[in-house]
Amino acid sequence: MKFSWGLLLFTVALGLGGMAAARCPRPCVCDNLRAQVLCLNGNLTAIPRTIPQLTKKLDLRGNSFTVIPAGAFLDTPYLTHLDLQRCKVERLEEGAFRGLGRLVYLNLASNGIALLYQESLDGLSSLQQLILEGNRIEEIQPGAFGRLGSLTVLDLRANALVYLPDMVFQGLQVLRWLRLSHNALHVLGSEAFAALPALRRLSLDHNELQALPSEALARLDGATRLDLGHNPITYIAEEALAMASLKHLFLDHAALQDVAPDAFVRSPQLRTLDLRENQLQGLPPLAGAGGLAKVSLAGNPLLCSCLLRPFHDWLARSQVQAEGSCTAPPALRGRPLDSLRPPEMRCGRPRPPPSPTVPLEQPRVASSGQCPQGCSCSPDFRHGSCENRDLQVIPRGFPADTRLLDLHRNAFGMVPPGSFPGLKELVSLHLQSCGIKALQPGALQGLENLVYLYLTNNHLSALAAAAFEGAPRLTYLDLDHNAFTHLPAGTFQLLPNLISLHLQHNAIRELAEGDLAGAGGLRWLYLAGNAIKHIAPTALAPTKMLEKLHLEGNRLVEVPTSALRGLPALSELKLSQNPIKHVGDGAFLPVASSLQHLYLDNMGLERISPGAFAGLGPKIRSLFLESNKMSNIPDMSNFTGLEILNLRDVPFHCNCQLLPLHRWIDKLNLRVGATCGSPAEARGLKVKLSTTFQTCPGWDRGEVGGASPGKTKAASKPSKKKRSGKLPARGFKKNRA
Repeated sequence: MKFSWGLLLFTVALGLGGMAAARCPRPCVCDNLRAQVLCLNGNLTAIPRTIPQLTKKLDLRGNSFTVIPAGAFLDTPYLTHLDLQRCKVERLEEGAFRGLGRLVYLNLASNGIALLYQESLDGLSSLQQLILEGNRIEEIQPGAFGRLGSLTVLDLRANALVYLPDMVFQGLQVLRWLRLSHNALHVLGSEAFAALPALRRLSLDHNELQALPSEALARLDGATRLDLGHNPITYIAEEALAMASLKHLFLDHAALQDVAPDAFVRSPQLRTLDLRENQLQGLPPLAGAGGLAKVSLAGNPLLCSCLLRPFHDWLARSQVQAEGSCTAPPALRGRPLDSLRPPEMRCGRPRPPPSPTVPLEQPRVASSGQCPQGCSCSPDFRHGSCENRDLQVIPRGFPADTRLLDLHRNAFGMVPPGSFPGLKELVSLHLQSCGIKALQPGALQGLENLVYLYLTNNHLSALAAAAFEGAPRLTYLDLDHNAFTHLPAGTFQLLPNLISLHLQHNAIRELAEGDLAGAGGLRWLYLAGNAIKHIAPTALAPTKMLEKLHLEGNRLVEVPTSALRGLPALSELKLSQNPIKHVGDGAFLPVASSLQHLYLDNMGLERISPGAFAGLGPKIRSLFLESNKMSNIPDMSNFTGLEILNLRDVPFHCNCQLLPLHRWIDKLNLRVGATCGSPAEARGLKVKLSTTFQTCPGWDRGEVGGASPGKTKAASKPSKKKRSGKLPARGFKKNRA
């Protein structure tokens, strides 16, 4: 009877919810009773067209869409929840979500989206939560969120943002939580947060802010919590924070050396102040902070001398709880602040007054209203555009306060010296698809605040370092789809702030020693789709801060182990679609302490040595091995932190040698997609479910007992074997491995 009810869930196309009759698309699972459809890890390359029209929740995680085309969901207008995590999405076409006026939740996390355009999110008038965490978003054009009037949570964590322009969040009238953690933000427009009247929480932790963005934060009258921890902020100046409703301020793990006495005088509601793990030797009495209840100073090198007495007395008078302990003098080392008595805090050598370098506010140059003929200029957004005008000469005469200049799809051919006079405030320059063959020395002269430079889809084959003179703050350089046959060696000497370098889909044949000289701050290097056969052992040595290295779609025949030495921060390595047939012992040892995401899929890989993953362990979060030719894999029982493991389309030989893998997979609470390729009687069966292992020695010791495997985070749930006879949660009866 139980089986028949389970069968009913998957074959009846007209449920109690009234869903229209439709065939459930492969490899999806349709729960018509709850109007839910799951199409997980199915290698889908397009949105299925036969999803039941009345579906409300659609889960497409783990597929391969690359592009979400216009009108992709017009056939499912009743959707309220849409999950597109880990779908390799790189672009959202204009109108991709049109017709989804009922959608309240959209998850696009862990994809490859780099740019949000104004029309990317049209049609989502009811959307309440938008998750864009873990993409490659480098820039957001103002207006991108303009149609999301119901949004309450916007998650942009772990992207590649450096700059937020003015009015970038315009239209988000009811947004309550904006999450911008784990980016590389160090430039915020003074009006970046001006259009967020309902915001209550702002997360800016783990960025590159060197000073408190006072002017931008002053626009947030209603915010009650501000997270600024893990930023290299050294000083909080007088009246630096003017947030009338702020109650909780987190400035932990920064680089603070001093705080002005009246730093928080314009934030009268402040209740908790977290200053843990900074470089503070003490604090002055904090004027105007009458509502403060707690100050956390743990992890600071507090000097408990007479210099700290005024602050200590203020704590007692104001009845403020303080956490922290003395580092010096030796007699008081380790003593909690609240245990000190004033006579113990004796005078020593006076501390020199602080002399922090406070970044000066740059006066804004007012726009004079001029704009080159045939172009458009937006004084509100400080944008200029001459897109697709068939121009042969770069126009001049844009307003002096222009921040973004879009010149793509023209026919310039070259960029001569001094092409952008008077644009000292320019942050983002778009020169894609302009037929550019040369960027001449001095071409960017005077662009002292330029952060983004897009030169995609041109004809560049060489670059001189002098081309970047006058643009020292350049952080993102996009040279995808050009004609480079080698890295432009020496080019990066004048770019000390370069973080992200795109050289995908060129014709680069090798990475030679010295190619990346001067790129000491580089974090993300994208070299996919070239013809790289060889990487010199020292080619990557200058990039000691490198976090992401994308080498997919090249011609490497072995893992470049020697070139990975000296990359202590590397967390993501993509080697997909290289003709690597064998991965040898210790292939990833140089980066074993930092590597979290490893891509070895679609390589035709035939053998992985038993010690190939030596050194790797709990830090590994995702491992992609799908679409290869090996019949077994080494022991991975110490990969206890795995969140994603893809073993689809691998012809496993399901004999007794594979029993440890079988047992390990049985313990995982992950969909891994492992199937048997042989013997013939097991071909096509899930490794987890194959009965061929029942004849193996030791089988009678039980499914869970065994020689290999450890548990992942979620391995505490009982195996499917123990749950037999019960319907899975939410009505889906689908093998989880």
